[in-house]
Amino acid sequence: MTKSLQPVDQMVPGANLAAYVQAVSSIPILSPERERELAEDLYYNGNLDAARELVMSHLRFVVHIARSYSGYGLAEGDLIQEGNVGLMKAVKRFDPEKGVRLVSFAVHWIKAEMHEFILRNWRIVKVATTKAQRKLFFNLRSQKKSLSWLSADEAQAVADDLGVDVKEVQRMEGRLTSRDVAYDLPVDGDDDEGWHAPQYYLEDGNADPAVEVEEGDWQANSEARLHQALAGLDERSRDILAQRWLAEEKATLHELADRYGVSAERIRQLEANAMKKLKAAIAA
Repeated sequence: MTKSLQPVDQMVPGANLAAYVQAVSSIPILSPERERELAEDLYYNGNLDAARELVMSHLRFVVHIARSYSGYGLAEGDLIQEGNVGLMKAVKRFDPEKGVRLVSFAVHWIKAEMHEFILRNWRIVKVATTKAQRKLFFNLRSQKKSLSWLSADEAQAVADDLGVDVKEVQRMEGRLTSRDVAYDLPVDGDDDEGWHAPQYYLEDGNADPAVEVEEGDWQANSEARLHQALAGLDERSRDILAQRWLAEEKATLHELADRYGVSAERIRQLEANAMKKLKAAIAA
């Protein structure tokens, strides 16, 4: 059995997809008895040769499932490779004592990997992130019987069937009918007709890198001078400024006057002098 599998083991569903499909289709399907024997050998003894034979004999099922997702505009070879990853995960987790065939158990893992691949690559921006959105994405595509928009009754029927809010159905329908738009004009585009490229109408005039760097340097320099000026004040003046300007609950002149045993007018003078020093240090 191992020798008959060696040519396929050296192949991947890449450029020569037809040859790959023909090769995996030629691998015999395991009988229930042989499948259980291999599964037990892997499950109890960790025999990797048994795992390999289980995987190879089920590659044809991955191809069959991948073809059901041909409408998503993604390469069939890529879908098959992702499905093969799911198949290997299923073989690793398969318990022969559960009383089911491997293909029945593996179909969930195969589809899960394909679904994740589709969601990552169907659009530049991921169209579904939550479990409910993923379910809605795949079910809505299969339930739409035409290219037209769903009516209010149809959207409500889909929402009731899937157990989601009708607004979620409408949002997902909008995502399904949208398309990616390149920000820049295509390399082979016509400059005379390229005015509609987003680069021409989404430009932010305020986001000049030179201006941002200059403002960042000015801000950092001002903060450094401020800290230096604060360090040059006496402890009482720093505390007055902190209590009057930085504290969440700002202190009054009279509260500070009571704390330091001076008049409120004296606190006002100390505050004014400290502010002058800070302003002079920042402006220098």
